[in-house]
Amino acid sequence: MACALANKACRQGYSALYNRAPRLFQDLAMAKGDGSLASLLKALAKTKLLLIDDLGLAPLTDAERRDLLEIIEDRQSLSSTVIPSQLPIENWPDHIGDPTIADAILDRIIHSSHRILLKGASMRKKRSNLTQTEKCEK
Repeated sequence: MACALANKACRQGYSALYNRAPRLFQDLAMAKGDGSLASLLKALAKTKLLLIDDLGLAPLTDAERRDLLEIIEDRQSLSSTVIPSQLPIENWPDHIGDPTIADAILDRIIHSSHRILLKGASMRKKRSNLTQTEKCEK
């Protein structure tokens, strides 16, 4: 669903960027090492729709939570950020770690967000079942 939103944004002329959280944090760490962090953060801030997928797969390190705060702060009230996660929002503070940074991140996200709660089986699972059925019918 998040990728469909990004696709629609692109079709309407907006810039969009999809990143899985682990890869985003890896890119940020590499940018710190090669001196390109400022330009990466600037590019993330300028993107009209940023999708950060799979947040919640693993607890955040200190550097990751600070980077996430910077990204969210830079984008607040200027651009849209979509954060699909299987982790319920009430568990985010524990996942983020540091209570002060978690409060700052959640304060910036929750009070200006639209939450969409999805129910039902995973689309990947449904597609897999369809593929299996198609193979059996052939």
